Amino acid sequence: MAGVWQQPFLNVFRHFKVDEWKRSSKEGDVAVVTDKTLKCTVYRVRGPVSSGNYIQLPKTSTQSLGLTGRYLYVLFRPLPAKHFVIHLDLCAEGSQVIRVSFSNFFKEFKSTAPWLQFPFICETGTPRKGVGSPGARWTCLQLDLHDILLVYLNRRYSHLKSIRLCASLLVRNLYTSDLCFDPAVTVAEARCAKLPITPIPREMAFPVPKGESWHDHYVHIRFPSDSSKTPCEAVQKSCSPSEAAGPVLRLLPHPAAFSKPVQDSLALMVQKRGPTASRQAPSVPRPLPEVSVSCERSKVSSVGGPSVRSQEPLAWVEATDKHVASDSLHVSVHQTTVEPTAPEDASPQESFLPDPVLRLKGVIGFGGHSTKWALWTRDGAAVVYPCHAIIVVLCVNTRQQRLFLGHTDKVSALALDGSGSLLASAQARPHSMLRLWDFQTGECLSLFQSPVHTVCSLSFSDSGEVLCGVGKDRHGRMTVVVWGTAQVGRGGEAVILTKVHSDVDIQAFKVAFFDETRMASCGRGSVRLWRLRGGGLRSCPVDLGEHHALEFTDLAFRQAQDSHILYVCSRSGHILEIDHQRMAVRCARRLLPTQTPGGPLPQKQTFSSGPGIAISSLSISQAKCAMGSEDGYLRLWPLDFSSVLLEAEHEGPISSVCVSPDGLRVLSTTSSGHLGFLDILSREYSVLVRSHAAPVLALATESSRGQLATVSQDHTVRIWDLATLQQLYDFASPEEAPCAVAFHPTQPTFFCGFSSGAVRSFSLETTEVLVEHRCHRGAITGLAASPNGSLLFSSCSRGSLAQYHSSAPQCRILRVTANMVCQEACPSPSALVVSGDSHLLAFVGPSKYTVTVMDTASLDELLRVDIRTLDLAGSCLDSAVAVCFGPAPPGHLLVSTSSNMVAVLDATSGRLVRELSCVPPAACSVLALSGDGRFLLTAADRAIKVWDYSAQAGPGCQVYIGHSEPVRAVAFTPDQQQLLSVGDAIFLWDVLAPSEKSPPGSVQGSPGAPTTCEAGLGTRQLEDMVSGANGLPRQQVPMPSQASPPWLDICARPPKDHDGAFSMSDESRGPEGLRQASGPPVLVQKEAGRAGDGAWGAMGGPWDLDRPPNPRGWPSGLRTDLAAPGRQGMVTYRTNGEPKAPAGPGACSTGRARAQPPTRPDSYRHFTARYKASLLPKGLSFPAVGDERLHLKAVMGYNGNGRANLVWRPDTGFFAYTCGCLVVVEDLHSGVQQHWLGHPEEISTLALSHDAQVLASASGRSSTASRCQIRVWDVPGGSCRQLLSHHDTAVQALAFSPDDRLLVTLGDYGDRTLALWSMATYELVSSTCLPEPVYGMAFNPWDAGELACVGQGAVTLWLLQQRGGDVSLQVHREPIPEEVGGWELTSLCYGTTPLLYCGSNAGQVCVWDMCASCCFLAWEADDGEIGVLLCSGARLVSGSNTRRLRLWAVGAVPELRCKGSGARSSSVFMEHELTLDGAVVSAVFHESMDMGVVGTTAGTLWYVSWAEGTSTRLVSGHQSKVNEVVFSPSESHCATCSDDGSVRVWSVASMELLIQFQVLSQSCLCLSWSSPSCERPEQQWVAAGYSDGTLRLFSIPLIAMELKMHPHSAALTAIAFSADGQTILSGDRDGLVAVSRPRTGMTFRVLNDHRGAPICTIQSTRREYGDFGAEGVDLWLAASGDQQVSVWASNWLQDRCELVDWLSFPAPALTEVPSCPPPSLAAFCPWDEALLVCAGLSVHHEVVFYSLCQKQVMKKIPLPFFAVSMSLSPGAHLMAIGFSAERVLRLVDCASGAVQDFAGHDDSVQLCRFAPSARLLFTAAHNGILVWEVTGH
Repeated sequence: MAGVWQQPFLNVFRHFKVDEWKRSSKEGDVAVVTDKTLKCTVYRVRGPVSSGNYIQLPKTSTQSLGLTGRYLYVLFRPLPAKHFVIHLDLCAEGSQVIRVSFSNFFKEFKSTAPWLQFPFICETGTPRKGVGSPGARWTCLQLDLHDILLVYLNRRYSHLKSIRLCASLLVRNLYTSDLCFDPAVTVAEARCAKLPITPIPREMAFPVPKGESWHDHYVHIRFPSDSSKTPCEAVQKSCSPSEAAGPVLRLLPHPAAFSKPVQDSLALMVQKRGPTASRQAPSVPRPLPEVSVSCERSKVSSVGGPSVRSQEPLAWVEATDKHVASDSLHVSVHQTTVEPTAPEDASPQESFLPDPVLRLKGVIGFGGHSTKWALWTRDGAAVVYPCHAIIVVLCVNTRQQRLFLGHTDKVSALALDGSGSLLASAQARPHSMLRLWDFQTGECLSLFQSPVHTVCSLSFSDSGEVLCGVGKDRHGRMTVVVWGTAQVGRGGEAVILTKVHSDVDIQAFKVAFFDETRMASCGRGSVRLWRLRGGGLRSCPVDLGEHHALEFTDLAFRQAQDSHILYVCSRSGHILEIDHQRMAVRCARRLLPTQTPGGPLPQKQTFSSGPGIAISSLSISQAKCAMGSEDGYLRLWPLDFSSVLLEAEHEGPISSVCVSPDGLRVLSTTSSGHLGFLDILSREYSVLVRSHAAPVLALATESSRGQLATVSQDHTVRIWDLATLQQLYDFASPEEAPCAVAFHPTQPTFFCGFSSGAVRSFSLETTEVLVEHRCHRGAITGLAASPNGSLLFSSCSRGSLAQYHSSAPQCRILRVTANMVCQEACPSPSALVVSGDSHLLAFVGPSKYTVTVMDTASLDELLRVDIRTLDLAGSCLDSAVAVCFGPAPPGHLLVSTSSNMVAVLDATSGRLVRELSCVPPAACSVLALSGDGRFLLTAADRAIKVWDYSAQAGPGCQVYIGHSEPVRAVAFTPDQQQLLSVGDAIFLWDVLAPSEKSPPGSVQGSPGAPTTCEAGLGTRQLEDMVSGANGLPRQQVPMPSQASPPWLDICARPPKDHDGAFSMSDESRGPEGLRQASGPPVLVQKEAGRAGDGAWGAMGGPWDLDRPPNPRGWPSGLRTDLAAPGRQGMVTYRTNGEPKAPAGPGACSTGRARAQPPTRPDSYRHFTARYKASLLPKGLSFPAVGDERLHLKAVMGYNGNGRANLVWRPDTGFFAYTCGCLVVVEDLHSGVQQHWLGHPEEISTLALSHDAQVLASASGRSSTASRCQIRVWDVPGGSCRQLLSHHDTAVQALAFSPDDRLLVTLGDYGDRTLALWSMATYELVSSTCLPEPVYGMAFNPWDAGELACVGQGAVTLWLLQQRGGDVSLQVHREPIPEEVGGWELTSLCYGTTPLLYCGSNAGQVCVWDMCASCCFLAWEADDGEIGVLLCSGARLVSGSNTRRLRLWAVGAVPELRCKGSGARSSSVFMEHELTLDGAVVSAVFHESMDMGVVGTTAGTLWYVSWAEGTSTRLVSGHQSKVNEVVFSPSESHCATCSDDGSVRVWSVASMELLIQFQVLSQSCLCLSWSSPSCERPEQQWVAAGYSDGTLRLFSIPLIAMELKMHPHSAALTAIAFSADGQTILSGDRDGLVAVSRPRTGMTFRVLNDHRGAPICTIQSTRREYGDFGAEGVDLWLAASGDQQVSVWASNWLQDRCELVDWLSFPAPALTEVPSCPPPSLAAFCPWDEALLVCAGLSVHHEVVFYSLCQKQVMKKIPLPFFAVSMSLSPGAHLMAIGFSAERVLRLVDCASGAVQDFAGHDDSVQLCRFAPSARLLFTAAHNGILVWEVTGH
């Protein structure tokens, strides 16, 4: 009854009295205004920062609204072109608060446990007259709060806690109710029409003028949609009942898997459609694009004239064709590609435009917003710098560019972290958008908005976990923002740690490299030191004394011997050295220009006034200081600034300098756009980049020399080399600006037009002006040379047109005509054009409404077209903007108009041929057509569009962005292989399309030529020239040639007029006995050397059979025929399983050896065993049965390196996977494991029989065996039935036939063998050598005799026929059709009969009709390689190396089979998607496909539930080498660390992963668990040491990192807590031992006694008895790699540490140690504290017991090899040892000397650790952890 007062609805604003602001609050620009549409008062919330301008209910976060209504109605209107955010805090059952946010700022759906972010995307079709766009209309947003929590988080909704409405929007009111209202129907209308709906209450209704529709004025959005309706109904449910013109809630494919159907969108999209009813084309599921400037594409079908629009967040793409029917098909999807379906009765118009057709290859330019940002990479091999909106990584040696694409405005700041793995960039324009990039891959990891308007400076900490940015806010105040970036790259986002406003000027800001919590800044009159502490950022000014009025420009830190020094430079030439700790100026110097003896002027003339040299930048290395100044000089000084070491003069003031990490190069930038570096050793200066300093206006290309000419507003003309992108010449004109440029087609000259009206001719050979003409009175607007080189034309802003004779070097004026060209035209390369045959000249004029075509020779007017008469836009007055000639036949003239259309006219008659519709808001100012007339380029604003001009009906269009300013000109290079665009910079694009288009299905060669199927004797490679290889019926069957020698391949089809049989010969012949057969062509097959081994020739070409021909008959038991009707091109061979003698002296034995080692295909599907240096154990001392002291209890981890190494049978519950060389069988309910041992090497794959009684496993070849091992296990008994051996290198896949009578084993790319085994006798039935690697295979579940294989570009089908003891194999190879693509097939699975699904390495899934042997359907299922495909019924699961697991609805595919190759993929849609932690390598699903188990390369097994939309970890493991295992004092938990940078905390009882701490780009090398503290017994810390020298302290109860220290400069190799848990001892690779206190974070002592050798072991224990000659409460030891062990007694509270003993052992002989010397192992004996146990320290293989009291060796235990790991049991006198050479674990009884050896690891045991209770022993080999139970302890 508590919510009765809220029924039937509640007016939230009225109830909480928002107008009084007592129970609610407002912040920022919130005002009450009157809305003209609603005719009432509304609240306006606006401001540039959404988080700073809002209305909040209730007033404080501690209060709650307590609203229980299911629906929330938000009546609001977004402000046009502004962002808004709506935050809702919902309480679920259990009092969990979940934030739900809606914003048009969000680009994609994001979900975390406490936060859901939904993008609000507004789409519109062609709006009606008088109707505003949805983005400017009042909206009724109806949110089903109950369904939102239930669908996306599986939570039950309780009540609404709070609401925050953030700028920028107008809001009328908020209502809650349990009723679902229809806002378009009032109470009166519902009563009158007796509608079965709930009308909107009167006070919630929007006013609607009489006679008009509610949907014409307002928008209704309901989210989520009703799941009970059909997809079409769910989409259009909010439309007007009378017409489908109302707003539509568009559906998007789910980016994550949830329990609700995929029809519910994760984004709110509003679409306004035209009055014509339209057909909704289902959105095609496609992957999101990579970071690319190719971001939009629009394709239009020729049927029905659909107008297709593809939406980017910022722009529309639209293409229409008015010469087709007026039916309009509107498709709105959130992907970047749209392919609408056509009606079934019409043939689609295919576009051969590749997607994408352009790829940005390189840019010419530097800077844009600023020229001060240029950075060295960590290795000093490349330079990172911005070029307007592009970030460029330029390799210094090769000058190759790598581009980071994604910014939409100029990049204003850059920063690179210390490891060179994380790059930060900010773009200009309020508010600054920041991007964080993975520098190695170029992937954008995070995108977020800065609270400042423009970030002018960025600085990373050395670890990359702290990022600082500086800029000004909207009030002009200097602001410093600190972001935490530790979670970026692991699914998290950058978070603002603190934000501080400052009144001081900041010109430079840097984070100290030695401490990420300390920073420094400098500016006008201030130098401040900053510190990040306690969540706040505080600063303290440095006392500058007399220098307080200087303007400081840059700063740099340097490491001194005893402190850190801060260097600051100023514009007056001062350089200050500041002590960072004392915050005081240590030294001040001033640089002055030197006077030349006897000279009147300074030696270096400055660019600024003042006596000192204005220093703009400085950079410090360990020995030198580089300085750049405004006088254009780069100077290199010693740190005492005694004299200049080197200096280099530049062409302009220097903006920045940067010393390379090795200190040998100095990078410098200038304000004039130059980037270069000074090599200190060679004293040479190299220019890397030259660029225009202002926008580029025009370009021209030259064919013979491959040169490019550009003109710019910086008053320069520059010539560039297109191959190297380097500048060759530049011509400066300070008085007048160049406007247009053109090359002479045949002579080494170019022409340039200037703003003064001058036209000049320049020589490229002499670099001088040849002639100048001043016949124009206005600025030159157009310049064009005829292709034959005889004439030149120019036009000016006064309307005059000039004609020149340009054949001679000194061109002369022929005639000048006035008032010919439009005087309102702007300078443009498309303002004046000449046809390709040099006969026609076209331009816009005399007015802007006309286009004139003239004869080039006589200037006679041939044609004048009035653009206004074309009526392109209906009723608006149109004008021409640009013109362009098409190819000679058919002779088109293209005209772009101000109404955003391109009209294609007949150049002779002026007749309108067709029209192309462009996209607002700007008309196409530039047109260009490729030389072959295939591609049309249009440029408007900052976008470039590429049109398939050859497609007459509905040409496709692709849009490319990347320029930060309007594109001024575009042009193809002379070879038509590249494209140039200029504006803010010069972009060079690769055209990713063949220069000449071929019809589908055509082959190279002359038409009609007979296709041969032959191969030479030497190469014998397959010539796949079959014209029917596209999967369609062929018109003509090719005839095989009879050329000698007759070594033939298996063709895809039989020869023409063949009688249906091939023959083989058993005649004997030698190598010289090759001859041509007299009969028809023959197939040659090779005799097998083993039982049933019908192998293809190893040295032959693909699909060769390599046996002497026999025209008379078949050998006994082996034949080849075409037995299966309807399956042409099959080759059959049969074997009865008995050994056969060679056919004759010339017959070859099985040829498995190959001429050269095989190379691994570029596919992650292929198994590659991890390299191991250790050997299999020999001479082991295995214990007798029943006497084992160790029992294998559990395995922690899953081998993500395997492929299909996971089996699960839901009906029986059998679940097995592999870890190393073990098969782990686990009960999913109890967690109890069984371990099947026997494999000597890493297991590659598994297969389970269909009756779940037999399991097959395969491992690689070992060092003691020549073949791989395949084991057949009895599942109920857990024993090995049979051991099989046949393959040479590795087994790629295993498969049981549907009747379980046969087992097929597939070798990897090195083996290339397909073997067939009988499960009754375990004998090899057949073996076939494959000509190329096969990626996967599968039996047809409906036909036990059909086996399919996929590989490089083809599907191979095998038919197995058994007759008694004989097995007949028929092979049929079907290549991929050319229309589908030229990729490789990597995975396959059978669907409903007769369908076969195949996945490719390019992310496509193609569907084959196995009856017709053709591929009839394909769609893009991922943007990476698909490695796993599973199908059951109407659902298909795909897994790829992009970590995505997707569920597809393929129920409509069997119906599409009837359409053949005309089937469209739009009927296939994605239901769910999950992103896992690695590439998908294994997957097993229930028959219903609702649940399954998936394995990834990260070593994780996931339980996936599509119904719940969840993924749960079943098995977790480390991906890299495990370095340490430690235990909690209570032994309830253990922690492990690995080279993958993770620290994982496990439950010892269940062996489940509980907590994981991850550090990116670092390896965790050592670990220690704190001992119980007397002061704080509940405190539990885990200390971890990393490869960068940092020490991190993790709190287990808080599940957080509490402390990060940097006590070492080298990698930490050992770490230990003191006995009281209050002190940490850490050792590094350089031999230093640091003593730190975690409470204070201070390192108070460093011991360097072991300097020079890495610390291998540190152990600390409490001293309980014994007098060792030193005082102290703790006893600890340190062992180093130089065979030294030191023992110390310490009392850290009293800062006392004394040496107890020092042990030195002789080094082992070099011949006795492996390639890597063994570690020095030492430990206190747990059963006798006075004993020290050492291993790896002596010359011999032994363990030494040393007495600290008696100072002598008490005992030695010999070992067979050097020990790499050792652990002593705290209980019984047991010692566990792992060896470097063999894969064995040895358990030694130190009392009796008895030893027991145990196998189970697939590599050397590098880690042994007994648990504190001595009941468990943990061992690790690489990333596999085995848990042993110690018996008899």
